[in-house]
Amino acid sequence: MHVFVTGATGWVGSMVVEDLLAAGHRVTGLARSADKAASLAATGARVLQATLDDLDRLRDAAAGADAVIHTAFNHDFSQFAENAEQDRRVIEAFGEALEGTDRPLIVTSGIALLAPGRVASEGDVPPDGPSYPRRSEAAARALRARGVRAATVRLAPTVHGIGDHGFVPALIQKARETGVSAYLGDGSNRWAAVHRTDAARLYRLVLETGATVPVYHAIAEEGIAFGTIAEAIGRGLGLPTLPREPAHFGWLAGFVAQDMAASSEATRDRLGWRPSGPTLIEDLEQPGYFAD
Repeated sequence: MHVFVTGATGWVGSMVVEDLLAAGHRVTGLARSADKAASLAATGARVLQATLDDLDRLRDAAAGADAVIHTAFNHDFSQFAENAEQDRRVIEAFGEALEGTDRPLIVTSGIALLAPGRVASEGDVPPDGPSYPRRSEAAARALRARGVRAATVRLAPTVHGIGDHGFVPALIQKARETGVSAYLGDGSNRWAAVHRTDAARLYRLVLETGATVPVYHAIAEEGIAFGTIAEAIGRGLGLPTLPREPAHFGWLAGFVAQDMAASSEATRDRLGWRPSGPTLIEDLEQPGYFAD
């Protein structure tokens, strides 16, 4: 199968490309710069050098592929609403290219704000309104209602592994800067987690089984207490683990405060997906996670 992958040089997307190629699929990946294009080409993938604003080129790439996996998203949280709107436009462009065909479109979202205080399931639907600006899943559902074979993979808030540059490394850096690995309240709010290799394999299984349902959960661990994550970071850095007020975390505070637990039971039953990578705490026991 020939798969067009956006975010093909990113943390998740690059592993998706690697997994697809290893399974015998052909890949064209989106890269926004010459250096990223070169690194992608070295994997054996074909390259489209363009940006998420080049909608005509993205439509053409989707039209020339057997399937699309969309993992790209601009994570500049200072302009999150604008980036969410860009994402919606990209998904709509892919839908225009794929409408009237049976070729799957797999988009990416998360579980933040999905079901605070309880374990979210694949059957939960994100809130609709300004409090939930990311429109990835809503755009995919709208396309599905038009007959496009569109599905959403919801990623855990931490997709971990050595080389991670997401929330956990940001927390590590904050601990280094402040001399304490901190948590809010009693630290009992939960974060779901998945290893990067397991997440990539899930995308491929969704693709190969035809994206038959609207939502899949890339969740290996349903919910790790945030205090437990903070303790692991403290051990790794040799720093105390203590409660702090939201101001301590700066821009991270909104994420640190969230309870983001989720199940993947329905996804596992449907796909036979069995996560096998290290747990988050096992990863945080490796010195490589704390390399500068």
